Amino acid sequence: MSDTAEYGDYVSGPRIINGAVRPEMKKVLTEIQDGTFAAAWIAETEAGQPNFKKMRERGRDHQIEKCRRLAPRQDAFPQPVEVVDGQPQAAAKNKG
Repeated sequence: MSDTAEYGDYVSGPRIINGAVRPEMKKVLTEIQDGTFAAAWIAETEAGQPNFKKMRERGRDHQIEKCRRLAPRQDAFPQPVEVVDGQPQAAAKNKG
């Protein structure tokens, strides 16, 4: 993760994942635990996955995916890097 992305996580993450999100996350967990999610997925699959396929297509057409396809490919398995506290990430050394 870049220093920029890490900084973004610190300053933006708490604004997105906060107390307002908790009730909806609990609702989703309840739906998983009580079988509501599984029943909906089974029904979707039995119907030929029409909604799933539409959502997948919308995801494929999302701007972030278009940008990702245009970005240069990165190594799928980068070498682990050791970062020393207080050290700029660009100065980190590969551990291999």
